[in-house]
Amino acid sequence: MSTARLKINLDALAINWRNLDAKTGCETAAVVKANGYGLDAGRVGKALAQAGARNFFVAIAEEGIALRRSIGPGPGISVFSGHMEGDAKLLRDFQLTPMLNSLDQMLRHFESLPGHPFGVQLDSGMNRLGMEAAEWMAVRDIALDQNPVLLMSHLACADEPSHGMNPYQLRNFIEMTEGLNLPRSLAATGGLLLGRDYHFDLCRPGIGLYGGAPFDGALPVVELEVPVIQTRDLSPGESVGYGNTWIAQRDTRIATLAAGYADGLHRAFQRQGIMAYAEGTPCPVVGRISMDLITVDVTDLPEVPAMLSLMNEAQTVDMLANAAGTIGYEVLTSLGNRYARTYSA
Repeated sequence: MSTARLKINLDALAINWRNLDAKTGCETAAVVKANGYGLDAGRVGKALAQAGARNFFVAIAEEGIALRRSIGPGPGISVFSGHMEGDAKLLRDFQLTPMLNSLDQMLRHFESLPGHPFGVQLDSGMNRLGMEAAEWMAVRDIALDQNPVLLMSHLACADEPSHGMNPYQLRNFIEMTEGLNLPRSLAATGGLLLGRDYHFDLCRPGIGLYGGAPFDGALPVVELEVPVIQTRDLSPGESVGYGNTWIAQRDTRIATLAAGYADGLHRAFQRQGIMAYAEGTPCPVVGRISMDLITVDVTDLPEVPAMLSLMNEAQTVDMLANAAGTIGYEVLTSLGNRYARTYSA
């Protein structure tokens, strides 16, 4: 029983998708890349399909294969990385739709998979993936003759609603696509929350489905409980963990938990004083987080439970991320493979 438990609430995931979908007047897809943000793309995909999602987005073709095997034929699966060298058989056999990012990808796709569905990703200002305006204008007629199923772009600053980059990219996207009479998509979670001007024909939320910011109304999807391996009593002046960074100022009881940075619980979490919870009672994490172990001050508990919670409604994935100076995406996708995962619906 020394294995930490990662509890994934698929019902909360489905409710988050439905609540985001209710904010749009268009189709709402779901992003399940990085193995469903670390939570198992197969299980996540099935739950979202049952909730009503009919289109999914993954990062690379291999992710699309795993998803297709789980959700079966029917729902669309689009690949952000486009059509890479060697992808043709995968795209064909597993009914994957590449979002073509360049002239090279376009030529590769048309030559190796003529007639196979594709979309086009446009760079509206993020300078990461997609065709810039001049390149798009040069190949647009060729692409349109092959009947793309979607024109898409991606916002760089959608999690900052007042950022000037948002209307700038919106204008650019409209200029690149207006009058083409094709389905368009610009918004992920943050863009969806910016309002209808950003929705077009399809929104594709990701992090908001999994309980993360900037979707303030998201239900928490993940709970993490970690077993207590050992407790010990310290006298004032005694230290805990590597580097003697924490020294007891009173008679103190320390609980040692069976998880660490090898499990995605970053060493940097300790900088902002995260807590471990016994039911509703917070207990400070003290000393350095090590590879497999975390130490917690449980002095004020009347009794030390067998498990303490590190991620829950009181301490969300974004609170942990803020403590580490990162984002919820990184915390979720870093959760290791040593957890005993349970799924509820």
